[in-house]
Amino acid sequence: MTFYAIEIARIRSIVYSNQGQLDAVIGTRNYIDNNYDTDLNLDLLSHNRFVSKYHLLRLFKKYYGQTPRQYLTDKRIEKSKEYLKMGMNITETCFAIGFESPCSFSTLFKSRTGLTPGEFQKEQLSQGRFNADVETLQH
Repeated sequence: MTFYAIEIARIRSIVYSNQGQLDAVIGTRNYIDNNYDTDLNLDLLSHNRFVSKYHLLRLFKKYYGQTPRQYLTDKRIEKSKEYLKMGMNITETCFAIGFESPCSFSTLFKSRTGLTPGEFQKEQLSQGRFNADVETLQH
């Protein structure tokens, strides 16, 4: 092994000292990524990984810098942007990403992005038309 490979292995053993912990948080993140549109809570996530919910909360925060709930919210906002860009209406988007109320979805969306879902969608659609017009002019 080279000096750098040895150093990387040494640092990895310090930072990521427990493979079981890594498996728990990576598995939890993957579960959220694949089920963001369902009703997820800490009890369900911890039961899924067979670990205490408080331990899972600490581990997730340690490795990802945010709680599972914060990660889930970020994931839902990211997906909602994709759906809105595709032209899905706000109510359909709200339910497709796992929110129960269009009002709470709109409030959260605006607090995270600075725009309401409607403003975001109009902005994206107008940019799409602008980009299409520019491409047409270039050809």
